Amino acid sequence: MRSMTGYGRAHWQRAGRSITVEIRAVNQRFLEVKLNMPREYLPWEADLRAAVRTDVARGKVDVSIFRGGADGGEVTVEANVPLARAYVAAWQRLQHALRISGEIDLGLLQARSELLRVVERRGDAQAEMDSVTATLQRALRAFNRDREREGRALARDMAARIRRLQQLQRRVAQRAALLTPQLAARLRQRVTALLDGKDITEERLLQEVALLAERSDVTEELVRLDSHLRALAALLRGREPVGKKLDFLLQEVHRECTTIASKGADLEVTNLTIEARSEIEKLREQAQNVE
Repeated sequence: MRSMTGYGRAHWQRAGRSITVEIRAVNQRFLEVKLNMPREYLPWEADLRAAVRTDVARGKVDVSIFRGGADGGEVTVEANVPLARAYVAAWQRLQHALRISGEIDLGLLQARSELLRVVERRGDAQAEMDSVTATLQRALRAFNRDREREGRALARDMAARIRRLQQLQRRVAQRAALLTPQLAARLRQRVTALLDGKDITEERLLQEVALLAERSDVTEELVRLDSHLRALAALLRGREPVGKKLDFLLQEVHRECTTIASKGADLEVTNLTIEARSEIEKLREQAQNVE
């Protein structure tokens, strides 16, 4: 089991050139991949995004690719000659119009930053893609190791809470078995009091008692609850993304506990289900961190 949060980094360097890939992720219900990389790599964005999606199922994932190296490209400074000519011509017109003597020199143009432009001609990005892809894969492996480490901690905590829920389920089942004859006796008294001495056969009375007892019976809910808890424990032992399945099963577990609480006419059963629902809420919070 993996956490959705994690960090991974990988670095490649050769012949003065370098590539660094960093991956960060936080919780999110669905998968969102954001790529920050040099413009030269944009033609391969879809391939890089697909590589991330192969390894990640849920979460907000930020992938940053940095390209460096002293000889990674040729740096030149280009002069905007037409614009410079236009400036000189404008100064000459002013000089003529205002009858100003003297020579126009380079000092008039030095303050105009738009006349010069730094241009970096990068190397062939296609030739770097094998290195970029390999570095991304190594970063993903580091990222997944980090998520698996956190996932193991989550799994231990969740497994302990599931075991506690199984203990509570067994205690409710034991209490419900003891309550059945008591409940039948109480219901018999209530039905008799409601009839207020009206003529009714013993068979009819037993039918009414049996009907009310059936409505209070939680056997089916306990069986389903046990099944859901076993399924949850099995999910924690798997290696596939389980976050969405955990969400669904915990909803079902909560539903069964709520039904047991509403049907169980006993203070001890009520207290046990309150404790169970507290554990379920903690599990649901933890499940929000699971891929």
